Amino acid sequence: MNENCNLKLYEIKTNGNLKDEEEQEYISIRDKIIQLQVNNPNLKIDETLIARLSKNKDTNIKQILKKLKLDSEGYGKINDLLKDDNLEEIMVINDKNPVYVYHREMGMMITNITLDNNEIRQIIEKIANEVQRKIDKQTPLLDARLADGSRINATIPPVTPDGPTLTIRKFKKTPITIFDLIKTNTLSSHLAAFLWMITEGMNSYSSNIIIAGGTGSGKTTTLNCICSFIPPYERVITIEDTMELQINHKHIIRCETRPPNIENKGEITMDMLLKNSLRQRPDKLIVGEVRSKEANTLFGALNTGHSGMGTLHANSSHETIVRLNNPPMNVPKIMINSIDFIVMQKRLYNNKKGSIRRITEVVEVTGMESDTLQLNKIYEYDPNNDKIEFHAISCNVLNKIANMNGFSYKDVLDEIDKREKYLMEVLENDLENIDNAEEIINNYYDKQNN
Repeated sequence: MNENCNLKLYEIKTNGNLKDEEEQEYISIRDKIIQLQVNNPNLKIDETLIARLSKNKDTNIKQILKKLKLDSEGYGKINDLLKDDNLEEIMVINDKNPVYVYHREMGMMITNITLDNNEIRQIIEKIANEVQRKIDKQTPLLDARLADGSRINATIPPVTPDGPTLTIRKFKKTPITIFDLIKTNTLSSHLAAFLWMITEGMNSYSSNIIIAGGTGSGKTTTLNCICSFIPPYERVITIEDTMELQINHKHIIRCETRPPNIENKGEITMDMLLKNSLRQRPDKLIVGEVRSKEANTLFGALNTGHSGMGTLHANSSHETIVRLNNPPMNVPKIMINSIDFIVMQKRLYNNKKGSIRRITEVVEVTGMESDTLQLNKIYEYDPNNDKIEFHAISCNVLNKIANMNGFSYKDVLDEIDKREKYLMEVLENDLENIDNAEEIINNYYDKQNN
């Protein structure tokens, strides 16, 4: 345990620390190697080369070579953290404090890794170069991603006077599926089957869904999982500031915004991408996070018959509507009516389980009455028994799906029960192949047709 706090220690055995004199020697050798590589890009960097370039006979050649490889091929001391699939977040706050991590099971932890300002800047600049972005005093903020999809946010002075900072939101190598959400009790199996029904709509009506919640509540993960219910014949277009969605769909176009260059030109905004996507014949529009005027374009598209989903920062279904209706989004209430469902998700603290993520309510937007949007609560979370329960007496979308298919309302409810049973059977019997949720969902239709 760390003496300054009650956080558990996440320890890296080989953190690559050098003594002060070795650090100076390392910098000198590194600079010489960079100069040599100008004339010989294929220069072999090994112990022999380090020994030849070293001025000090007592230099720890193996340790310097290891640090060189970490810095050139990886991301220095945090390289081992990036390889750990159990870590959700890596947080570097300054050179005076150790690196923090958020563990998927243990929660917030403190590491035995410390970085000086030069090391932090070196990692940040390497990431910036990889994504062809620039971070300097004129543009001291960096929002980017690594090759594996991990999201990066970095800052440097003057916006963070205490020094450079780095936050890395990691994603599991194997994407989280709807089955993982059921296993972790983020949602119930019945709610999973309901989301399947309203997303696929029995080939007749695909719902428009907004997933709302606070930072780190799991909105993007849930959106990813719901997308496994999109039929394979639909054309999907995603639009994000920084690509986070990991949708395993064959017919998909992924779009990402671009900040302005040094001359303040060349910016590609979400609104521009969204307008352009409407010319690409999308069946499903997915916006990574609705923040600004792109909300008007999105809702304009939904009102003209396009189907869409997205995430939004809000703490309740009522707040979701208020945020959409006010600056900077300014979506008219009559257009907000194009949403079918608002799915609320929160990160909560449970005395027994610690930090948990739960879908806390699902509400249906049923229409307008006296300039007020009417909401119908379909599911509600009960913290006392840690369950989300089905409360709806009726549901307009389910009625619409029933009418368009010539079924009764009860037929649609029975189909949801059948899908729930199928999901639970998969969880109980097919754990080895559970990662490919899309294939499992499609197998359900094959079984129904045979």
